[in-house]
Amino acid sequence: MCAIVIMGVTGCGKSTIATAVCQRTGAYLIEGDEFHPPENVRKMSAGIPLTDEDRQGWLERLTQEAADRLTASEHVVLTCSALKRRYRDTLRNTVPNLGFVFLALTPEQATERVAHRTDHFMPASLVASQFRDLEVPDGEPLVLAVEAIKPVDVIAEEVVAWWGGLE
Repeated sequence: MCAIVIMGVTGCGKSTIATAVCQRTGAYLIEGDEFHPPENVRKMSAGIPLTDEDRQGWLERLTQEAADRLTASEHVVLTCSALKRRYRDTLRNTVPNLGFVFLALTPEQATERVAHRTDHFMPASLVASQFRDLEVPDGEPLVLAVEAIKPVDVIAEEVVAWWGGLE
């Protein structure tokens, strides 16, 4: 498996964990937030949850970027909330044998983390909508669930060991 997605609700630590995994593996990082169109960022910044339609083009851009990077024979780590099964399936349909690392935490933990961020467009008011949309990936193939409140180094090592064991 050459690509994994670090997924979960806002505030779960996707970017932090993905960066730590890339530092350990030399994989190429695709930061999903950087691919949101300006209208999506405006909506989220205003506290308006994204719809499935809003997310579709974004997911398509992410899958294309991942596929392009894999064509160059790179290992890829993608950050993407991937909240619903159909979003994950969109990614899986383009990137074969795609793995997912689900960073799990409670709504209270997510709200606390997001409330203390100063460098992100997603306000704490959207945490509840993220949990409403979340379809936990239980029983799906190639999924590692990790408690997001563990130390970053512990999570990164767990992810690297899991990912390496699948190749």
